[in-house]
Amino acid sequence: MSVCFNRKKGFWAYDFLHNKKRYTGSGFNTKRDAQREEAQRREEVIYQTKTPVTAETPIGMDFLDLCNRRLDYCRGYHTERHFQQTLCYAKRWVRQWGHLNCESINRSMIQAYILKRGKVTASGANMELRLLRALFNFGLNAELIASNPAAKIPFLPEAKSRRRHPPPKEDLIKVISVADPDTQDYLWALAFTAARVGEINALTWEDVDFERRLVTLWTRKRKNSNREPRDVPMVPNLYEILKSRYEQRNPNMPWVFWHTCYSSKKKQKVSGPYGDRKRVLATLCKKADVPYFSFHPIRHLTASLLDDLGVTMGVIQKILGHKNRRTTEIYLHSIGDSARRAMGLLGEQAFPGAASSNPEVPRNMPREYYQRKVERPSLEQLKKDIGNLGFVGTGKKYGVSDNAVRKWLRLELEPVNTADFLSSEKKSQSNSQSKEKRVNPERLTP
Repeated sequence: MSVCFNRKKGFWAYDFLHNKKRYTGSGFNTKRDAQREEAQRREEVIYQTKTPVTAETPIGMDFLDLCNRRLDYCRGYHTERHFQQTLCYAKRWVRQWGHLNCESINRSMIQAYILKRGKVTASGANMELRLLRALFNFGLNAELIASNPAAKIPFLPEAKSRRRHPPPKEDLIKVISVADPDTQDYLWALAFTAARVGEINALTWEDVDFERRLVTLWTRKRKNSNREPRDVPMVPNLYEILKSRYEQRNPNMPWVFWHTCYSSKKKQKVSGPYGDRKRVLATLCKKADVPYFSFHPIRHLTASLLDDLGVTMGVIQKILGHKNRRTTEIYLHSIGDSARRAMGLLGEQAFPGAASSNPEVPRNMPREYYQRKVERPSLEQLKKDIGNLGFVGTGKKYGVSDNAVRKWLRLELEPVNTADFLSSEKKSQSNSQSKEKRVNPERLTP
């Protein structure tokens, strides 16, 4: 029997092959338990191989095998970005459960893993939970496994960040003004079409219809990554830009925007469409002396400007290419005039004079300042009393302690140098003592 002890994790495990198929089990406290479980498992496997089973339901599906099949599916049916994201997380899952069978992975194991990942970042842990659900659902739909252990695990609470507003149109104009002519055309195309960066990078001359003045944008952000088109009308400014580029185009290049760069894979210069231009806007924003923003906020800016101009939600949704209206509402960051007028009526009619308060009353004071029982004198009178009577005498005058008088000074708006008053208090006390000696000299006689 192939039974071994895992020193790193501190448990016994078994591992055997049958008909070129591997069966494993782990988590046993003693060697005898591992041997007993291995014998029982081997007997079940041999019995099941003798009985006819359906080919669609493999017996003892390994977690590693399930991950590989899911990655093959993602490579064929999803985008490259989704495949790379799934591959990154799958490597982490295989290090955690790659030696286990899918049937031995339960809900408590996955929940403990998600809680551990949540200590790093809650959003990342929730993303892993979504992909784990998709992984086991893929196995269920393909009849490879019998249950989904991640189906009913709740998501971790996330701290939602504040929505980032798009850059002002003045900043966008400044950035475009300091760019080269080719980059200027690129940025104006993004602004006048509200397109994604990938849609502009993949734009070809076949997608530009000068007669009907339409630009066809293609997107893969659909279910099953289907590539779907949408038509966006060309404004006169965009028509002039694309017409000028069409007259100066390279007949060998089908793309509207392309470049020549050095390929580290091919070890030579290649020409083709843009892939990623993150450094471009960082350089231009620094040169134009405006806060940094990326390409996608330009899409938000165009949607917000359309909303300010009174364009209906349905038209904006069609231009942006959204299937869900809620997605379009995320792109609208502007506050229209109707909302401002409504809040103006609330302040003028519902709560008139709400902000009219006494400007002489100090602000940001402790609670005790406003709950005092003794009427406090003005700052000038307080200074005068302390100079003449000292802190103790001033406290007796107003019926409070000398510490209360010192707090009065600290809570006043104007800064007061208490050292001067302390010296004046000692001076007044010494004067009173000397005066008392002069008035009653008989008290010193025996």
